[in-house]
Amino acid sequence: MTVKVSRDGDGGPLRALGRASAVATALAAGSAHGSFLSGEALDTAADIMSWVVIVIVPIIGIAVFWIVHVMPEKIAHRRHHPQTQAIQVLCLLSLVFGGLLWPLAWLWAYTRPVAYRLAYGTDKHDEYFTELAEKARRGEALEHELDTLRHELDSMHARGTLPANLAQLREELDSLPPPRPADVPVAVATAARAD
Repeated sequence: MTVKVSRDGDGGPLRALGRASAVATALAAGSAHGSFLSGEALDTAADIMSWVVIVIVPIIGIAVFWIVHVMPEKIAHRRHHPQTQAIQVLCLLSLVFGGLLWPLAWLWAYTRPVAYRLAYGTDKHDEYFTELAEKARRGEALEHELDTLRHELDSMHARGTLPANLAQLREELDSLPPPRPADVPVAVATAARAD
């Protein structure tokens, strides 16, 4: 059995109401505005925006590009990487080649120079030893830091790769006053030595 449903021509009162509301909305709409500014104010704002885009954005872009490309050098210096100067050169070359070499400099700054340690007995730059010795002279070095420094210098001396300034530093370490314990603040340790 089939049931036929007949429709009245336009689809009923709901459809007619929908059409009427769409027509009313279209007639009630005002003119569209592309900006909250108009006239001279719009021209002035456009001039300012164009100068910002032409002058300031490139300066900021170049500064960010420079900062990002110098980061591997800063990381290598902070980590006392023995090949810091080579990483610095790679960073400068990366600037010339549009950043293509920058990932290599970044990876190199974070690597531990195993072959360098095998050849020279250490994986630290000479500045590391002089900075730690200066800290020991001021009485700020911890006992384990001095032990590590002595061990590294002795290891380099055993390989025959200890430079003269570091050999002198190793001799000086034995004449320094005993280091402060790890749990005593610097001011307390200095006051105790003064008494």
